[in-house]
Amino acid sequence: MTQKSKPTGTVRTQSQAPKSAPTAAAPKQPVIVKTGDFAFNKDNYRIMFIGLAFIILGFILMIGGGSDDPKVFNPAIFNFQRLTLAPILIIAGYIIEIVAIMKKPKD
Repeated sequence: MTQKSKPTGTVRTQSQAPKSAPTAAAPKQPVIVKTGDFAFNKDNYRIMFIGLAFIILGFILMIGGGSDDPKVFNPAIFNFQRLTLAPILIIAGYIIEIVAIMKKPKD
């Protein structure tokens, strides 16, 4: 009879095997968040207030054009200022607001 020799040392299962670093992807660097800093800086707020001014001006330009007498039609509600200019200013104001939010502050 021959005896089977047992391997010397420790036997590791696959779950205990040492993990090797992936060769294709580099390890991710931790994200450093500065505490005490605001998400927006002075430029972002300035652009936000400009956009807000556009929106307010657009709504102000839409005001009026009504008639004092309900039996009389006033065609002033269909002028260029209320139908074209004011909505363009409001949409431009919202676009400016989006730009102000998406703009990255300089470090």
